[in-house]
Amino acid sequence: MARTLLTGARVLAPDALSSSFSEILVEDGRIAALLPPGSTVESARPYDASNRLVIPGLVNGHSHSHGGLSKGAGDKWDLALLLVHGAWISGGRLLQDKYLSSALNAVENLKKGCTAVYDLPAELPCPTVDGLDAMAEAYAAVGLRAVLAPMLGDLTFFQATPGLIEALPEPHRARAAGLATAPMAQTVQAVEEIARGWSHDARGIRFGCAPTIPLHGTDEFLRECRRLSAEYGLPMQSHVAESRYQAAGGALRYEGATLLEHMDRLGLVGPWFSVAHGVWLTGGDLALLAERGAGISHNPGANMRLASGIAPARRALAAGVTLGIGTDGSSSSDNQNMFEAMRLAAFASRLWEDAEEAEWLGTAETFRLATQGSSKLMGLDGGTIEAGRNADLVLLDLHHINWAPLNDAANQLVWTEDGSAVTDVMVGGEWKLRNRIVLGIDEAKLAQEANAAAERLREVNSETRQWCEAVAPHVACHCRSMAKGWTRSRRLLKAD
Repeated sequence: MARTLLTGARVLAPDALSSSFSEILVEDGRIAALLPPGSTVESARPYDASNRLVIPGLVNGHSHSHGGLSKGAGDKWDLALLLVHGAWISGGRLLQDKYLSSALNAVENLKKGCTAVYDLPAELPCPTVDGLDAMAEAYAAVGLRAVLAPMLGDLTFFQATPGLIEALPEPHRARAAGLATAPMAQTVQAVEEIARGWSHDARGIRFGCAPTIPLHGTDEFLRECRRLSAEYGLPMQSHVAESRYQAAGGALRYEGATLLEHMDRLGLVGPWFSVAHGVWLTGGDLALLAERGAGISHNPGANMRLASGIAPARRALAAGVTLGIGTDGSSSSDNQNMFEAMRLAAFASRLWEDAEEAEWLGTAETFRLATQGSSKLMGLDGGTIEAGRNADLVLLDLHHINWAPLNDAANQLVWTEDGSAVTDVMVGGEWKLRNRIVLGIDEAKLAQEANAAAERLREVNSETRQWCEAVAPHVACHCRSMAKGWTRSRRLLKAD
């Protein structure tokens, strides 16, 4: 029976509104008890946590591990441009590259206080057993919990965006039209093979299913995704109403129905399902999510970075929707810092023109979204420091400048902490970060290998990059034209 006793620490309360001194007894991967200061427990290994604030591990509600090797790849990109450039920033990956990219993602999450990640990785042309096993091995080596839900679709970005191919100049039209995903049957077979042989649950890594964007799947394909989810018990997440052009495209294709309404008609929306981003969800969409027991991962950094807009976080909570917080991937938000994601979420709630103070996200509430909320999206028994919960704990140095002085734990977790005060991280009762050192992976070697891989991939993808850069202005023009008129007021027209 493995026992550890953390002594001398301040412990954040479940409501995140206060912190008090307490000893934490960890036994067999769970929090066994919170004991008065000075308590001792026979046979428990002591760990001196003096001058530390212990918080539940942050839970990243939405990320993309393939972005680990492509952070900093773009500047003035909106979502449509990111999808165009995805062919070169994520193309040409070997099996080792998939491991490296996932390991980079996991290490950054860990070092910034995150203990679990809902990851939507991309493999081209479709998921593979070896690829998903390599990604799972990377997360296991670092020590994080994860849902690995590969992005799936049977339509390319060019096929999925109404009128886009026809809007391109003739020199580019044929190439865009000639791009193709793997056939639906091949993708479905691949997912079934991975699901049947999945062997990583015991290490806290689940397999999931992610129809990447509803527009990127035919109705038959989306129904197959739901069948796979139901048959193999797979959690499901999808990028729904992330940008204005997508919302407009859904109205065109689905004859006035919203993207979420169409997915619901196909049976995809339920307790197993969560929306990523949801910037342009309507009030009716939010009511539907609440009725179905589904959730949303609010990713404010990427929403700002890609000019997608501000998600209706307060309206979602008021409707009764489970809301978590995520970073998005390192090619669309460029870091895996959940402290920053919390800060931006709280900031963004204040930017609604008509929002009153009571509608803003407070700091303790925001922290709970990034722990308890995201935990619910992932189906985890975590998010608070209470007896019986998973022992997924993060220790922050109260001597760090971010905490000098300690005035209010919740305010400083969201307003001042940036991850630099994180010293130690425990997942399932085992230390994964000690004294700021990752225990499961040689970080220096990882960085060296990542730089070598990135240099090789730049060469491999150079011609594809040139074509993407040539076609990008035409894509931007078309998608922005689609988005015209799709304003916040139009979205909220269906809200009440």
